[in-house]
Amino acid sequence: MEKALSVWLIDDDTELTSLLSEYLCHNGLACEIFNLGAPVLTALKQGKLPDLMVLDVMMPGLSGLQLLPSIRSHTDVPVIMLTGRGEEIDRILGLELGADDYISKPCNPRELLARVQAVSRRYNAIPQQVKKAQQNLSFHGIALDLGTLECTYMEQKIELTGIELSVLSELMKHSGQLISKADLTERILHRKLTAYDRSIDVHVSRVRQKLKQAGLTQDIIKTVRGQGYQFIAA
Repeated sequence: MEKALSVWLIDDDTELTSLLSEYLCHNGLACEIFNLGAPVLTALKQGKLPDLMVLDVMMPGLSGLQLLPSIRSHTDVPVIMLTGRGEEIDRILGLELGADDYISKPCNPRELLARVQAVSRRYNAIPQQVKKAQQNLSFHGIALDLGTLECTYMEQKIELTGIELSVLSELMKHSGQLISKADLTERILHRKLTAYDRSIDVHVSRVRQKLKQAGLTQDIIKTVRGQGYQFIAA
C-alpha cells in the first residue's frame, strides 16, 4: 500500500487547522497540527520530517516568516505559505525565504488539497527532470552534477532547494538562449504564468544570491525586461 502523504499544518487558528486537517485526512493525507512555531523546531531537531508543510505567515510568538529560515536550515521539503488576501509583500517575502508556493486565506480546503498535491508532484519530479539532461553542466566555474544533484562553484558546494536546482538546470541547459518567464513558470512550477505572479522571479533571484554568496562576482543570469531570463554562456 502506498504511504500517505504527510502534511504539517502550522497555524495558530485552531478552528481552521481542524477543518483543513479533517478535509485532507478524508482525502487520504496524514496530517499533524502545530498551533505554534516553537514545537515545529523541536520536532525538526528530533529528526521528524513531513512530506510537505503548510505554514501561516502570521502567528503569535514565532511567525511563519521567522520560522521559515530555520525550517530551510533543516530540510528542503516543500512549504506552502498561508498569506492574508492581497498581502503581496508577505507572498514575496515567503518566496524569498524559501517557500515553494502560497495560498491566500481564508482558503478553500479543496483548493489547498489541489495545491498540496501539485507542489508534492512537482517536488518529487524535480530530480527526474534534472537528470534528463545528457551530461553534467559546467559554466563559469559552476558545476551541476546531474547524477548526485549537487551544485558547486569552484568545487565549493552550493545548497539549493529542489526548485532552485531545477531553475539553474533549465537556464544552464539553454545557455545563451532567452527563456520567457511564462515558459520557465510552466517548466518549473507546472502552472500558467498569471498577472502579478512573481514566483519565478523570486526563485531566480535566490539562485543569483546563492551564487554570489559562493563567490561568483559576475552576474551570469541576465534579465531581459518584460521577456525573461538568459544564462550567459561565455
